[in-house]
Amino acid sequence: MLKEALEFLVSLKETKLVEVNGEKYSTEELKHVPIIYDPTPVTRAIEISTLTGLVDYIKENVDKLTGPLVVHINSPKSVSVYSELRPDARRHGYIECKAWTPEIKYGSFIDVENFNIMLQSCFLQNEHSKAILKVVGNIVEENVSSTSDDGVSQKVVAKTGIAKVAEIEVPNPVILCPFRTFAEVDQPESKFIFRLQAGPKAAIFEADGGIWRLYAMQNVKAYLAEKLQGCDVKIIS
Repeated sequence: MLKEALEFLVSLKETKLVEVNGEKYSTEELKHVPIIYDPTPVTRAIEISTLTGLVDYIKENVDKLTGPLVVHINSPKSVSVYSELRPDARRHGYIECKAWTPEIKYGSFIDVENFNIMLQSCFLQNEHSKAILKVVGNIVEENVSSTSDDGVSQKVVAKTGIAKVAEIEVPNPVILCPFRTFAEVDQPESKFIFRLQAGPKAAIFEADGGIWRLYAMQNVKAYLAEKLQGCDVKIIS
């Protein structure tokens, strides 16, 4: 930064003001020169993927840090660790923690086989997920009914036994629990709209207005507050 400031001061000698149609313009782009210069270089943040690693870094004080730290929960899948504000109004970034979560296809109709796999591998199982799996696992090919669709619930033709079919109602809305935040904390449940199309194809649509993000970030904050007790940190979200 000192080098940039000196270069700027030199460039001022070559800067001229010109007047066009009564308005004054500079011939060079002006840059701010900081009054206080902090010669400490800004560090490059370490990238990790677990809250456990973040806690270990702070508690073991790997880099012999001094002064309070700011732990910022950016989103359900991202947490950063910064230094306190420096004299030049900048911060050191020490940790960038980003959760590994599976890719879940919301709002897109996919064939029931892939939907079945997604629901079992990317969601915690509860009564509603089991009900959906029972429906999509027994749908008779090409027999998704739209004549009894009232916009909320649907009826489909599904197998109920050997060589036997029956019309059953698809549950809606459903409460599901996808893996969408750090593995160390509870995964928040939320409402989804479950829909079927001929093919047969299935889809789920988020129906909670994104409030699950608030619950997930609260879970992350509570976890870090417990694990970092006694440490000189300020947790914000």
